[in-house]
Amino acid sequence: MKNIRKAEYSDLCRIAEIEIFNYRLYFYPIFLNDEFYFGELQVRPLMKKYEDNLSEFHVYDDGVIKGFIQIRDDEVVKLFVEPVLHNRKIGSKLVEYAIEEYDVRKLWALEKNKKAIAFYERFGFKETEEKKLEEGTEENLVLLKR
Repeated sequence: MKNIRKAEYSDLCRIAEIEIFNYRLYFYPIFLNDEFYFGELQVRPLMKKYEDNLSEFHVYDDGVIKGFIQIRDDEVVKLFVEPVLHNRKIGSKLVEYAIEEYDVRKLWALEKNKKAIAFYERFGFKETEEKKLEEGTEENLVLLKR
């Protein structure tokens, strides 16, 4: 699919930046955990964490990396787009790529993140009754399947 490719080692910094920007903007207001969002959540440790499973990452790159998706087996593990570039179809293209190329069938979304759930529903994902706690929190994740 145009502009989407497997991630390379040199992409890890940008992948980590995009994830951190999204986490601080969208999840910090829910969890309000200063220690994690402004202490623990840093670019270098996140890059190191992703080195071993780099093959699961795919980036949207039209000259600049604007988003990424992590796919493991038939599951979307992570999907993030640079926050200032939301609503430009980058996330949609990444999900379509994951469905077409990897036949993804499931993902977990934060139950309170109704915007994300609605986004995934446009691609045929439906909320199931299955839930689990987000690690280290009291917030639920809900399983979506297609």
